[in-house]
Amino acid sequence: MKLEHIDEVYNIFINSLKVKWSIEDFKKELENKLARYFVALQNDKVVGFGGMWVIIDEAHITNVAVHPNHRRSGIGDKLLRCMYKFCADNNIIGITLEVRENNLVAQNFYKNLGFAVEGRRKKYYQDTGEDAIIMWNRNINP
Repeated sequence: MKLEHIDEVYNIFINSLKVKWSIEDFKKELENKLARYFVALQNDKVVGFGGMWVIIDEAHITNVAVHPNHRRSGIGDKLLRCMYKFCADNNIIGITLEVRENNLVAQNFYKNLGFAVEGRRKKYYQDTGEDAIIMWNRNINP
C-alpha cells in the first residue's frame, strides 16, 4: 500500500468493517515499521486490502476487506495468500487475528485458508460488547 492508495483503501474500509479508523490512522500505518499492507488492484483501482503487524516471528492481521462490488471473486483469498507469501519469505511462523463472534462468514473464510479457533476475548469490541474469536494459522503455505 502506498499513500496514493489511501483514499480508496479508506472507502473500502468504511463500507466493510464496523470498527472505524480515520484516514489519518491509515496514513500512520504507512510509517509504522511493524505494519505491512497489501492492496489488490483491478484496472489501477484498489478493490481490496489487507494489513498486518509483524512482531518478531509472528504476524497479527489488523484488517482485510474487499470492496462490496468485488466480493466472492477470490480477491480476499489472493490477498491472504500474498500475506502468507510475505510471511514465508520472512521466516514468520504464525499469523493471528481476531474476528467478531457473530461474523461466521469471515470465520469460515479464515478456516478455509488454514486458520483455527484458539481462543476468545470477552467483550472485545467496544461498539457492541461482542466477543472476539482468536484464530491462528501456524502452517503458512503461500
